[in-house]
Amino acid sequence: MKKYQSNVNMEQLIGLEVKRLSELFGKSFLDCDDIVKITGLGRDNVRAMMDGYHFPVTKIGKRKVVSILAFVTWQMAQ
Repeated sequence: MKKYQSNVNMEQLIGLEVKRLSELFGKSFLDCDDIVKITGLGRDNVRAMMDGYHFPVTKIGKRKVVSILAFVTWQMAQ
């Protein structure tokens, strides 16, 4: 029973964070500059992270973006 409550709380936390970031940035996808603002990492580090195999990036032409839901879920798993 305790494990079930933990999963619900994690889902609620993810949902609240997705809502907060969506409202803050006014969109449902984040680009490199947005992730720099969220994480405080440098642009080169964020670009390297976005090139990583485990980062949930989506390519739109030459542009790389990540959905807020995928980013928050990835961030919580780290």
